[in-house]
Amino acid sequence: MTFSQASVLLIVDMQCAFDGAPWPRRWNRAVDRNGLALLTAWRDQGWPIIHVRHDSVEPGSSLRPGLPGHRFRDGFEPREGEGLVAKSVNSAFIGTDLDLRLRRMGARDLVVFGISTDMCVSTTVRVGANLGWPITLVADACDCFDLPDGQGGIIPAEAIQAAHLATLRYEFCEVANTAAVIARAS
Repeated sequence: MTFSQASVLLIVDMQCAFDGAPWPRRWNRAVDRNGLALLTAWRDQGWPIIHVRHDSVEPGSSLRPGLPGHRFRDGFEPREGEGLVAKSVNSAFIGTDLDLRLRRMGARDLVVFGISTDMCVSTTVRVGANLGWPITLVADACDCFDLPDGQGGIIPAEAIQAAHLATLRYEFCEVANTAAVIARAS
C-alpha cells in the first residue's frame, strides 16, 4: 500500500514523562529521531496529522495535566491545523471523538507510532483495527519499557517490543520501519 493525503499520521503519547522516574528503562534511543522524520514527511506533504496526548486522571501520575511530564517531547508539539486528541485511558479511540473525526476527514488508513508499544500504542491499534481501520505501525518509531515479570525478574523492553509487534502484525496491522513508510509516502 502506498500512502496518500487520506493517510492519517496518528502520533501516540510522545510526551516528556517517559524520560524518567517512575518509568523504567526504555530501549529505543532512535524513537524521537524516527518519529520526527515521519512527522516531517507528513508535514512536507501537507497530509493530516493527529497528535494523541495522555491526560491522566490518576493521582501521582507524571502524565497529569499541569505537570512537566505532560508536555509533548521537543518537536512533537501540534502545529496549527493538526488535530489533538486528549485521552485518559490506553486507547485513543475510547472516550474520544477520534473515530468520528477520522471518518469526517475522509481518512483511508492510519500510520501509527509512539510510546509505549505495549500499552497505549497497542491498545489504540487493536481498537482501531476492530473499528475497521487499516493500520501501519511504525516499529522503529515506537518505544517501550523494561517491565517486572511478577516473579522477581525483569522482562527486557526489547523482548516486550518483539512480542507485541508479533501479535499486532499477526492480526491487527501491518508493521513497517520509518524508512519504508517514508519511501511509500513520497
